[in-house]
Amino acid sequence: MRPQPRRQFLYLCAGGATTLLFACTPDPGADIDEGGSTDTGETGDGDGDGDGDPGACSDPFAGGVLLGVMTSFEGEGQTSVGDPQGQGLDGRLALDLGTLEANTLITANQDFFVRTALPDQLDLGQAWNLRISGLVDAELDLSLEALAALPQTSRVVLLECSGNGNNRAFGLISAAEWSGVLVSEILDMVSIQAQATAVLIQGFDQHSQPSASSTPGCSWVFRFAELAAAGAMLATHMNGEPLPPDHGQPLRLIIPGWYGCCNAKWVDSIRLVDDTEPATAQMLEFATRTHQTQAHALAADYAPGIMQQAAMPVRVEQWEVDGQLIYKIVGIMWGGTEVTHALAIRFDGGAAVPVQVCPAHATNDTWTLWSYAWSPPAVGTYEITMAIDDPEIPTVRLDSGYYARRITIEMV
Repeated sequence: MRPQPRRQFLYLCAGGATTLLFACTPDPGADIDEGGSTDTGETGDGDGDGDGDPGACSDPFAGGVLLGVMTSFEGEGQTSVGDPQGQGLDGRLALDLGTLEANTLITANQDFFVRTALPDQLDLGQAWNLRISGLVDAELDLSLEALAALPQTSRVVLLECSGNGNNRAFGLISAAEWSGVLVSEILDMVSIQAQATAVLIQGFDQHSQPSASSTPGCSWVFRFAELAAAGAMLATHMNGEPLPPDHGQPLRLIIPGWYGCCNAKWVDSIRLVDDTEPATAQMLEFATRTHQTQAHALAADYAPGIMQQAAMPVRVEQWEVDGQLIYKIVGIMWGGTEVTHALAIRFDGGAAVPVQVCPAHATNDTWTLWSYAWSPPAVGTYEITMAIDDPEIPTVRLDSGYYARRITIEMV
């Protein structure tokens, strides 16, 4: 067996051939025909669209030995990865993405990322009241018991902080199953005036300690069609349990597909507004991060804060297969509004090479895991970037190199 590199390998395995095939690449030693399919001798159509034999994904690592795993990348901060830091507006917890496997795509409540921790001015011992006001014929107050009596829904949804960055190893992202009441069910309980065009949803956000980097004000304005299209809910449960305090207990907004800053926690107010409503402090703070053209003065001028399609590697595994050293890049793909198979990978800004997603990318609600078999040409540090090879799919942040990661290879 080859000697092991010293740097960055966080654990070693005695052996085994277990491999992640939630998504995979063609066998690098297989013959590729002009249509791009893979000749592996297996059954199935080989196009990665999921309509062939689901067991037909080629596995370049079959029979190999896993030698080691790199989960840290060059130049990235590890602050708060797996370890809670700070309080209130400065409370942070980053998920360790390098540990993700096919059976950990739902993040445990205690591991789910935190961008803002429980406000210390909030008394969770008091009875909770949700007030619906503004451009309605009569205001309405709803208790948690009244909400529980409404039709309930559940959905697996991924959230990403719009400021998720390499200072915390991109760990401000997680997925969970949320349960609660559709916002549309709540709005049906009031008579909305004709001039109302949008809904301001606000959460409690009062902290005794000021923040040097964040502005208080947990609120966002949504148009009716945006809430309906996303299937927005007010969640009371997370992964089958009551919401933890740091995740919005007792009530938080979940608007699938939108950045985390739009998903208000500790929701206590819904107000119906018209097109003259000013942008909230949170909308102004996160305008650039949610792909707005500027920090607009009016909420009506804001585009939906939808996460665009993105992808990145989360670890690099070192394998020995048939006496040869091969690296397995494991990553995630998330965001966007369309299912796509057009994932590609680049090394040091070179040509984009397709990554066959297999089984197929089936939902944009949560993430998809993929892997890529890589034989580096030489030792050294490589920059890995991902791309979506489809001009119809917005990928502004991805194309800017925001999710680029650098890894040092010491043995080939």
